[in-house]
Amino acid sequence: MAAAPHHHRGHLVLLVLSLAAAFAAAADSSSHNITALLDGRSEYTLYNSYLSETKVCDEINSEHTVTVLVLTNGAMSSLVANLSLADIKNALRMLTLLDYFDEKKLHSLDAGSELTTSLYQKTGQAAGNMGHVNITDLRGGKVGFASAAPGAKFQSTYTKRVDTEPSALSVLEVSDPITFPGLFGSPSASSVNLTDILDKAGCKQFARLIVSSGVVKMYQAAMDKALTLLAPNDDAFKAKGLPDLSKLSSADLVTLLQYHALPQYAPKASLKVAKGDIPTLASTGAGKYDLSVVASGDDVSLDTGLGKSRVASTVLDDTPTVILTVDSLLLPSEQFGGAPSPAPALGPDADVPASAPAPETSAPAPSPKAAGKKKKKAKSPSHSPPAPPADSPDLAPADAPEGDAADKVNSKKNGGAAAAVSFAATVACIALPVAAFL
Repeated sequence: MAAAPHHHRGHLVLLVLSLAAAFAAAADSSSHNITALLDGRSEYTLYNSYLSETKVCDEINSEHTVTVLVLTNGAMSSLVANLSLADIKNALRMLTLLDYFDEKKLHSLDAGSELTTSLYQKTGQAAGNMGHVNITDLRGGKVGFASAAPGAKFQSTYTKRVDTEPSALSVLEVSDPITFPGLFGSPSASSVNLTDILDKAGCKQFARLIVSSGVVKMYQAAMDKALTLLAPNDDAFKAKGLPDLSKLSSADLVTLLQYHALPQYAPKASLKVAKGDIPTLASTGAGKYDLSVVASGDDVSLDTGLGKSRVASTVLDDTPTVILTVDSLLLPSEQFGGAPSPAPALGPDADVPASAPAPETSAPAPSPKAAGKKKKKAKSPSHSPPAPPADSPDLAPADAPEGDAADKVNSKKNGGAAAAVSFAATVACIALPVAAFL
């Protein structure tokens, strides 16, 4: 068979690539929403409300494969009775497993037991492997959950299935939380020394500025309510072309530092899913001094309108306060967008204003001395360097689940996933003849 003309092959390749891109976009758009899934289920209203208040819901939604162990209102009430929000957040993280477990898998564990990672372990706050969860198929058809701590008891047991999105999200009800000594007792945000934390995080220059300007008091007053601090690291103050901050008025410096804080609790996972402009402490309510978020995969950057700054690390996540480091100074366009950046004096001639140029026909001939001089141009505004892009049937624990029954229950819900698979098959069918032409 004669080879296809070159331009025909090119069109076919473009068609396949376009279909593949469309499939990838469709697959990406099928992310889950745990609070929406639990909404309307009256027995989990307290659990769901704390998912939102602590922002653990955003962490769950950003995971591609996850199992959420939920507590009824009664069990949740007992848990939160004497805990701070920070401790409640860690308890919810321990109940979130970074793997997919449904009823069938719980009753068919290799050797009857499995150790899996929790969301709490992923944060890096856990001592050793204390954030791992031991899942064991107990006698009598029960499945227990416990911390990986030596001698930990299986106080939490599987009760029933709540909902599933096969291979992506499994929501299971359990009897009790999963705890271990040391999980609770986090200090409140107001008791921490803010400048010490910033110094240890490599943000010493920023710490000095907020102290000298008095803005540190504004931050501390907001820490018990809600505060997200965006602290530039020391390297950010060494960036080439950075405006001379020493020439800012006291009021402008205060505004700049207020621009580096949000009057809300917004950890990195929450920023990743943020929509629209985000107000800062400097915002006026008229859309000025706001930030926008640019997210790509796990990278999150903040856009000021003049440049982007990548969110580098989490220094403190203690609900309702979070401290994040950023790679560059956040320069609001309202302050630095319309005028040249302050620059060091260039000598006596730099202070003499240039006279308006006369028409060329009447311009006097320059003197030899003047001809050798060129007027120095003011530096254009320089900004932070851009970051790299940047109710389903209940099953009792003793009942061994039947895969076919579960599939029937979920068939309607999984229609979108089936359509996506069918679409992928179509793309593959097109790709095969293209490969033959090539």
